[in-house]
Amino acid sequence: MSAILYTLIPLAAVIIGAVLSVVRRPGPTFVSGMQHLAAGVVFAAAASEVLPQIKHGASPVATLIGGLVGLGVMLLLKVVEGRAKGPVAMLGAVGIDILVDGLVLGLAFLAGEKAGLLLTVALTLEVLFLGLTVTAELGETIVSRWRIVGITAALGLLLPFGAWIAAPVALFPPTIIVGFLSFGMVALLYLVTEELLVEAHERPDSPLVSAMFFVGYLGLLLLEELM
Repeated sequence: MSAILYTLIPLAAVIIGAVLSVVRRPGPTFVSGMQHLAAGVVFAAAASEVLPQIKHGASPVATLIGGLVGLGVMLLLKVVEGRAKGPVAMLGAVGIDILVDGLVLGLAFLAGEKAGLLLTVALTLEVLFLGLTVTAELGETIVSRWRIVGITAALGLLLPFGAWIAAPVALFPPTIIVGFLSFGMVALLYLVTEELLVEAHERPDSPLVSAMFFVGYLGLLLLEELM
């Protein structure tokens, strides 16, 4: 239940991002810097909290199978996003992305309360800018600002749904849980390397913007130490 409640934080971020975007769209340099920041935070959460739990589980077979399934799902998602044409297809691809985010957040709480909290911070930053992206795309075909916000908020509801799907995993044997955590680990690394950073480098770059990745990474590690 705690994982589902915590998804309300990134859900609120999606809505805030949508409102900000329809009121005043942020500049490309700002968006790139924040995507670097989010990538660093997500990477730190995966490396410092999820990975140690996988290693502690000591189940190579479960780790391999879970990782391969995670890789297959994320590559399939890439194919879907690549073939998306028009607003409906784009919304379907983004919806799958958000659903996977919710699933991964739910799995993170299996690794411990602290892991779930840190990943909540990470995904909140990620979906905030996903909300900005969605509203920008919808603004090209939909005139009503509040309709755009409503559609984006509806997509955000897939976050708690994904966490709800992950909840029964806690009842599985430890080996199965390791497999699911491995799935989540691969999904997070894919998010960093193939989505956040790729999109960030499509915009104007500078040493300061690139440094935001390490600000996010070190910031989350510091937060972990303080917790």
